[in-house]
Amino acid sequence: MPKIVFIEPKAPNLHIFSQFPLPRLGTLILGTMMKERGWEVELFVEDFRKVDYGVIARADLVGISTITSTAPRAYAIADRVRDMDIPVLMGGPHVTYLPDEAMQHADFVVRGEGEAALAAFIDAREKGGGYAGVANLSYRDVSGAVIHNPLAPRASDLDRIPFPDFSLLRPDAKGTKHMSSIPVMTSRGCPFDCSFCSVTGMFGRKYRFRSTANIIEELRRYTGRRTMVFFYDDNFAADPKRTRELCQAMIREGIRVRWTTQVRADVARDPDLVRLMKESGCHTVYIGFESVNPGALEDMHKKQTVEEIARAVRVFRQNRIHIHGMFVLGFDQDDWRTVRKTVRWAKRARLTSTQFLILTPLPGSAFYDRCAAEHRITFRDWALYDAHHAVFQPARLSIPDLQKAQSFAHRKFYSLKGSVRKVLSGQWLALGIAHYARRLDRTWKKRNRTFLRVAALLKPRPGSRARVSVDYREDVRLE
Repeated sequence: MPKIVFIEPKAPNLHIFSQFPLPRLGTLILGTMMKERGWEVELFVEDFRKVDYGVIARADLVGISTITSTAPRAYAIADRVRDMDIPVLMGGPHVTYLPDEAMQHADFVVRGEGEAALAAFIDAREKGGGYAGVANLSYRDVSGAVIHNPLAPRASDLDRIPFPDFSLLRPDAKGTKHMSSIPVMTSRGCPFDCSFCSVTGMFGRKYRFRSTANIIEELRRYTGRRTMVFFYDDNFAADPKRTRELCQAMIREGIRVRWTTQVRADVARDPDLVRLMKESGCHTVYIGFESVNPGALEDMHKKQTVEEIARAVRVFRQNRIHIHGMFVLGFDQDDWRTVRKTVRWAKRARLTSTQFLILTPLPGSAFYDRCAAEHRITFRDWALYDAHHAVFQPARLSIPDLQKAQSFAHRKFYSLKGSVRKVLSGQWLALGIAHYARRLDRTWKKRNRTFLRVAALLKPRPGSRARVSVDYREDVRLE
C-alpha cells in the first residue's frame, strides 16, 4: 500500500489564538481523499503533533501546506525530506502566489484549490505518465526547467468534497475531542476584494457554497457535543438567503451546537437574519471592522462605512452574540491620532474581545504589489508576516511607531481598569480573554526582543510624515 504524509507547519510565533489551535482544513480534506483512495495516510499538524521523520522515511510522497508566515518552516521541512530522497508536493496560499520560490524546495507545487489537482496528479503518477495534463501543477520537465501548467476553473460542486476525517489528527486518535472548536467549511470565495487580503486570489470572488443538506449531514456528527463549531468561511453571510436557509435548517433538524464564524458588518442590515443566527446557536462572530477611519476604509476598498460598523455592534449586542472585533493599523491614512480614535471606539463599543493587527503586505494581495513597487517592504523574512510584526514602511508612522501602536492599542483595550468594569458587570468571558491577552502581550515582547530592538533603530524614510516623537503611552480619554 503506497503511503503519503501531509504536514501543516506550526506558526513561528505567538498570536491571540495560540492557546486554541485549530487545524486548517486543506490537509485534512486531502488526507481524507487519499485514505478513501486506498493510500496509507499520516498527518502531522504541528499544533497537535510533532513531525516524526522516522514515519516520513517510510513515505512514498510528502505533501506540505503553507501560508506565508509558515513558509520558512515549510521550506526547512521540505529540504530535509528531499534529502531523504522522498518527493515533496507543496500547496497553500503562499506557494500559489510564489511558485518559483517554492520550487527551490519542492519537486511539485499545486497552485490554488488542491482537491482536483491532487487527484489528477496521483492519477498521472500511478499511470507513470507525464504531468503536462495536470492543471494547477508546477513541476520540472526532463531538462530541469520549471513548468507552470494552466489553472483549471475552481470547483463548482463543493458537495463532492469529503467530510474531513479528524481521526487523522493522531497520535491519540481522539478526533475532535482535543480541539477547542470543530472546523466546518460551508463556502469558498468572497465577492469583495479588499486591497490587503489575499483570499480572492486563492478562492476567487465568486461565492460558492455547499448545499444545506450536505452541511446538515456533516453537522449531525457533532450535534449535542459540548465542543463548539467554527464555520471556517471567509464570509459566512456573503449570501444572506443561503445563510437564512442554513440557520432555519439547523433549527428545524435539531442541530444543537454552539457556533462561531466570520462575517462582515453588513450582515446587520438584516436584523431578522442576526436573530435567526442567534436562535440557531451563534455564540460569537469575528468581524473585520479593520478601521474607523473613513479614508482608510475607502483606500482598502472595504466597501463599508463607520456607520455600518456601529450598527453591526448594536444589532449583535442586542441579540447577545459576542463580538470579536478585528482592526488593522498602518494604512496610509493612519497616524497616532487615528490609532487613538480606533482604540477609543473599540472601548466604547464594549466588544467582548478584539485584535489590533499590523497591516501586512501578504503576497497575492494588491497591497503587496503596491508596497513592492514603491520599495516600502523592509523585512522579507516570511516568518514575520503574521500581522504582529511591522515589516513595511507606512506613510504617516515610522516602523517603530507602528509596532508600538499595536502594543499600545492592546494595553488600552485590555487595561486593568477595564477588567474591573468587567468584574462589576459580570462579563466573565471578556474578563478571561482580557487576562489572557495581557499575558500574551508580555510573553510576545520577551520572545521578540531582538526584532523589537532592530525595529526601534529604523528611521522614517525621507519625506515621510511619520511622527516618531509622539509619546505612545499617552492615556486615551473616553469621549
